[in-house]
Amino acid sequence: MSVVDPSKRPFAWTPDQVKQDDSWILRLTNEQVDGVQAAVAHAKRLDKPLLAMEQADFPLPAASQDALQQAIDATQQRWGMCLLKGFPVDDWSEDETRMAYWGMSLYMGVGRTQNRASQYINDVRDAGGSYKVKGGRGYNTNAGLDFHQDSCDVVALLCRRTAKSGGTSKVVSSIALRDAIQKIRPDLIEALKTRYFHSYQGTQDPSQPPYYRLSILGSHPEYFSARSNRKNTVAAQNDFPEVPRLTAAQTEALDLLDTLMPTDQFCYSMELERGDLQLLNNYVTLHSRTPFEDYEEPDLKRHLLRLWLAIPGSQPLPDDWLEYYGDTRAGSVRGGVRGSSITEEFLAYEKRQAAALNMPFTTWKPTVTKEDMQAYIASVSPSETAGSPV
Repeated sequence: MSVVDPSKRPFAWTPDQVKQDDSWILRLTNEQVDGVQAAVAHAKRLDKPLLAMEQADFPLPAASQDALQQAIDATQQRWGMCLLKGFPVDDWSEDETRMAYWGMSLYMGVGRTQNRASQYINDVRDAGGSYKVKGGRGYNTNAGLDFHQDSCDVVALLCRRTAKSGGTSKVVSSIALRDAIQKIRPDLIEALKTRYFHSYQGTQDPSQPPYYRLSILGSHPEYFSARSNRKNTVAAQNDFPEVPRLTAAQTEALDLLDTLMPTDQFCYSMELERGDLQLLNNYVTLHSRTPFEDYEEPDLKRHLLRLWLAIPGSQPLPDDWLEYYGDTRAGSVRGGVRGSSITEEFLAYEKRQAAALNMPFTTWKPTVTKEDMQAYIASVSPSETAGSPV
């Protein structure tokens, strides 16, 4: 496990700065591409289930491994993001792309489950879903998304096909947002450090309550961390009347974030191309996308593959984020949402993969159960739960 030198950790950036320094954009060499292609051919011959695969089943040469390591390392440094270009997705079928992506992930981190179905690779494409409804998620719609972060160290998106129009990726530095609020409304910083209730949107393990408590700004004394997904915060208020109401300061802080994030001062836009792998550090960036129009032909429709990764070089998290992430130690296996369909095969995979990458691993159990949360809610004064939903 590596810990990033303080001088190399992520720090605030503006879109203009990103445009002037493309060091966060990497391109695969022919040698590195050939190495991936050879690994794909080897894995196809073995024909193992994805969750049974180990690095030896997807034997990447050193040059190809270096490309992936550089990309992962970049997410923990200056920009908190990386765009690795040049994967030969046009040479691969959908199944081959999925196998290649999973095989490469065996060198990057431990995959986390992402939804109520406990899927560990998600297809980001319009499947007719609805976004801003109870239990709605954005990945299976063509909707524009609110700025948010995903529930893992690094979210990785491999672009297989682009839309007819739209679907532009947008990224902001959450450190820059914090710095701006510190200047213009320093009184709201403390509100962002208080605990907000957020809905799991049905993605929790059956033993967990349907919502959790987590601050927007983390409290770790050395490492910056932030997270926000207002849709889920609003859902907790609207769907669960027992949840304490947001204070006026908390609402005002969320309103200010919503005002700042889409502006040219903070928001950097990028068009993902076929074969691009976008990697984002979820503790120092927030992201969204614009709505998109798709092609009519099924084989042309927009399609990205998403992984949520716990990575060996991740930062420590605040102690009070344990409730959601399950582990706050640097480089540990953490994050994801359990859903209701975790399999024995996945449990064996994550333990084996953690050992392969020498990552701290603790067998999952809920840090807060339904009963724990019910006891907490019962202890909260009625005045804290009174009021109208936001």
